[in-house]
Amino acid sequence: MQFNLADLFESIADRIGERTALVCGDDRRSYAELEARANRLAHHLTASGIGPGAHVGMQLYNGAAYIESLLAALKIRAVPINVNYRYVADELRHLYTDADLAALVYDAEFGDRVAAVLPEVPTLRHLVAVGGPPLDTRPPVSSAGYEAALAGQSAERDFSKRSGDDLYIIYTGGTTGLPKGVMWRQEDLFFSGHGGGNPGGAPVATPEELVEKATSGGGAAMLPAAPLMHGAAQFTAFICMWVGGTIVLVRGFDADAVLRAIERERVLTINLVGDAMAAPLADALAAGDYDLSSLHVISSSGAILSGSVRARLEELLPGRAVLDNYGSTETGLVAWGVVGATPETGLRYRFDDERITVLGPDLRPVAPGSGDIGQVARSGRVPLGYYKDRKKTAATFVEAGGVRYTLTGDMATVEADGTVTVHGRGSVCINTGGEKVFPEEVESVLKGHPQVSDAVVVGVDDDRFGQRVAAVVSVADSVAEADLDAFVRGRVAGYKVPRQYRVVPEVRRSPSGKADYRWARRVAAGEPPPHEQSPTRTGRQE
Repeated sequence: MQFNLADLFESIADRIGERTALVCGDDRRSYAELEARANRLAHHLTASGIGPGAHVGMQLYNGAAYIESLLAALKIRAVPINVNYRYVADELRHLYTDADLAALVYDAEFGDRVAAVLPEVPTLRHLVAVGGPPLDTRPPVSSAGYEAALAGQSAERDFSKRSGDDLYIIYTGGTTGLPKGVMWRQEDLFFSGHGGGNPGGAPVATPEELVEKATSGGGAAMLPAAPLMHGAAQFTAFICMWVGGTIVLVRGFDADAVLRAIERERVLTINLVGDAMAAPLADALAAGDYDLSSLHVISSSGAILSGSVRARLEELLPGRAVLDNYGSTETGLVAWGVVGATPETGLRYRFDDERITVLGPDLRPVAPGSGDIGQVARSGRVPLGYYKDRKKTAATFVEAGGVRYTLTGDMATVEADGTVTVHGRGSVCINTGGEKVFPEEVESVLKGHPQVSDAVVVGVDDDRFGQRVAAVVSVADSVAEADLDAFVRGRVAGYKVPRQYRVVPEVRRSPSGKADYRWARRVAAGEPPPHEQSPTRTGRQE
């Protein structure tokens, strides 16, 4: 057996079939039930003309149907495609077309959006509606309701042989450009994205070792709070299955619902995406009464925790490990933050893996203590590239000295002791009068102000300096711009201080909690912003 994700899941399900695999509200699935339902959906997709290599989209809130659809696609060697459920017609048209979707499993409430673009996506030939009636389609497009599709099919496992070379694609959120599909070999994704079945430790050597590890494990519960359309949440879900644990889901992010799920299901680990989720959780913790005695680890992936929010979590949940995980869709899990490091003081990581390095403009490793800025890079098991985008593939996945690297876009320096200080994304770096400003640093300082709820920092055009630093902020109570200026000026160099502030009711973020820099640039420049989406700073994320 190779490290194929469907093979691994089936082998584990055969050993611990009675154990609870997944919980979402009132829905509960044992490993055996999850296996049987995924088999039924896989047979339905096959009967609908979806075969190996076909791309199956999932436009779904978190829930059992997402995990079942993901497994079903993998079982028949189809390629799962994550679809952002916040997207409207133009964005969906781009993603459906760019991804060459052949089938789509979607929540029925998105039916109007699906129907609006369906005629313009010739590859899309089968639809499955979850939680409501299917669309009324005509050949060559067929459609079905989710439960009816499962009911008419066999639960047996009779699929063709699979491979570790089978493809897995994760679309990025597109906060600084159009979404891109990152292509992974499944075996590479298992080791780079899933920690080789043992994140933070030695990876398993064989599939059989993984199965034994899952069988003998305690079945810990893990809660990925981010939408499963986000790569980090998918990684967490798979990691949970690889240890024979229980995936605990909340349909849409709501702080009280998340905390009640932790309490009810005795969750050990929760994975968040930065302050957009951690801050509402801290607010709810301060106001409510929850039994979180089972919770030992709070980790953040995809967006960093500001020092102020981290401190609140550590105060409200003493003794827990609060971790900033470093990684991306293009690299998988890379490292954990150095204890005590925050964006305000310098976000530092120790890369114990020799395959993680910082490369300068010449694609040579940056010398420790030199102060030279380079890009964090990963070698070894890296993606094949971006789907249908040779230009971006060539820019991100490079070869130097006979070694293939992923360039993360994160700019960093290597300290004399070997720790790495990550300054921020080069793609959103602001060049003001020749000085480089990394937005994340200034955002973290702003979010430390007691009246600031959220902040995004961008560069806007300036006749004198090329760009000037601008901040888009939401505030809990009114606050004078002079007060914000004095607060920031006392904590960062003068050239990093925003020259203008735009106050908005809510800072717009993606459902995964990442900043929408395109939106923020337009707001900061005083232009009409593109279509609005519901914020994630507080309340529900549906």
